[in-house]
Amino acid sequence: MFVLHEPQKLQILYESLEKSIPESLKAYGAIFNTKNKTPFNMEMLVDAWPDYQTVITLHWKEEMKDDLDRYINTYHIFTKAPDKLAEVLACSQVISWEQTFQIQGCQVNVGEAIRKISAAKSAQVDHLKTTLIMTEIPAEPKTSRDDQMALVESFSMPKVDEDSKKGRFQNIFLDASHVGLVNEQWNFGKNERSLKYIECCLQNFPGFGVLSPEGDPISWIMMEQSCEMRMGYTVPKYRDKGYMKKICFHFIKYFFQKKMPFYFHVSRDEENFQALRSVGLKAAPCGWHQWRCTPRKYY
Repeated sequence: MFVLHEPQKLQILYESLEKSIPESLKAYGAIFNTKNKTPFNMEMLVDAWPDYQTVITLHWKEEMKDDLDRYINTYHIFTKAPDKLAEVLACSQVISWEQTFQIQGCQVNVGEAIRKISAAKSAQVDHLKTTLIMTEIPAEPKTSRDDQMALVESFSMPKVDEDSKKGRFQNIFLDASHVGLVNEQWNFGKNERSLKYIECCLQNFPGFGVLSPEGDPISWIMMEQSCEMRMGYTVPKYRDKGYMKKICFHFIKYFFQKKMPFYFHVSRDEENFQALRSVGLKAAPCGWHQWRCTPRKYY
């Protein structure tokens, strides 16, 4: 595997992956953040250049020191040749099979290679499939700024069921003060490693929320290193009132203006699914996939 560092090569890879959206979204988003020099340290691996077949994005190896930190030990994969992926995954220079780790992607057919190598490495694999949600408009429209803003304004501001007697509900950007709250309500979190991961994301990527008149966060969502919006939550008391729709409306405008890609994954029974669809987003047929791999010594 080759590591791509040069801005020109990263741009070429980024534009190439754009042609394979939605299947390439995890790697595509990670490369967007890397080529825009986010402090979140990621590296891009390809099996060949320029005629690559497989792309893997991951944190810098020197940051993947904790064998039990599956948040940092995460790989995003896109491949044009799933039948040859097993050979790539078997290489210890690509993936450390002595650690617990996660592989995320939007191609279910990579699962066969992951299970094959996991069996050979005596590792346990747990597969999670959810619904991938994305915009129908290209992440970087090849149009003028006026045309882009016209597309943005085509989204209608959702109505929010607010009682005017309660006072004003304020839109906010999340910051480090919200780390504990987000971690407490994240189904994949609720531990010290996830707390550290959320803090790192909020230090480098945008998060959006709504405050109650009393100044308490009541609904929020935030971005991670592959440009995926995650950890969305609304306090039960304020559900079904349109607050998540309101957040979605504002971050859609923000990301279009910044020309940033974004997408989500939700479980099939996730209450936020309807909120996302109501502001012009759609479910992608490929789905969102995560394989959690655990070496024998940890189970």
